[in-house]
Amino acid sequence: MADSHPTPLRSLNPQSVPVLGTDAHLPVVPLHQQSAQALRQRFSHPPIWVPDPFASTAPRPEAPVPAAVLVGIVQRDVPTVLLTQRTAHLPTHAGQIAFPGGRQDAQDRSPIETALREAQEEVGLDPRGVEVLGCLPESTTGSVYVITPVVALVQSNSELKANPGEVAEIFEVPLAHVLNPAHHRRHALQTDAGLRTWFSMPYQDDAQERFIWGATAAILRNLYVLLRA
Repeated sequence: MADSHPTPLRSLNPQSVPVLGTDAHLPVVPLHQQSAQALRQRFSHPPIWVPDPFASTAPRPEAPVPAAVLVGIVQRDVPTVLLTQRTAHLPTHAGQIAFPGGRQDAQDRSPIETALREAQEEVGLDPRGVEVLGCLPESTTGSVYVITPVVALVQSNSELKANPGEVAEIFEVPLAHVLNPAHHRRHALQTDAGLRTWFSMPYQDDAQERFIWGATAAILRNLYVLLRA
């Protein structure tokens, strides 16, 4: 996609970038494969699979900062994915939809510890209500972070409270929505940092559209690829 006037990466508005298409031709993940037991089985005996190369073309930073996020699957009658809306004043990814998570601290012994600690700090999630299943491959953002996604089951009765310094809102999206490739929209744009490609997975939550894109959508896309492998 040649462009004599590439878009400055810092001014990118992902919601204004045209949709190239969706993946409606691909199969959905059946509901029985979304159950707690099926997810435990898949992560304990993962198949050979390859992360989707279209999910993110952000280059690995020269001085990567390790981080981790918690991909929490809330165990309701219809399973959901736990997400947050970041506050507007944050220095990176302000106002975006994200998983609870953040940079790895020196005392964290693993990405799992980072994800659990950050989830407790950001949304008040008690680690005792979390069953870690495993990790997805690292995801690189458009900033300096290299993220390890930690997938876990979350008890439906977990009490959550947003940390107002980081989280504007806590909400959930049906797991079936993000595991249906008809909702996986492809985008591509030539920026001053090179060609960037990404997925978006908008979800209409009552009267509000939740615009899931970037690293969050890339992680969900790779969760789909793993479960369909």
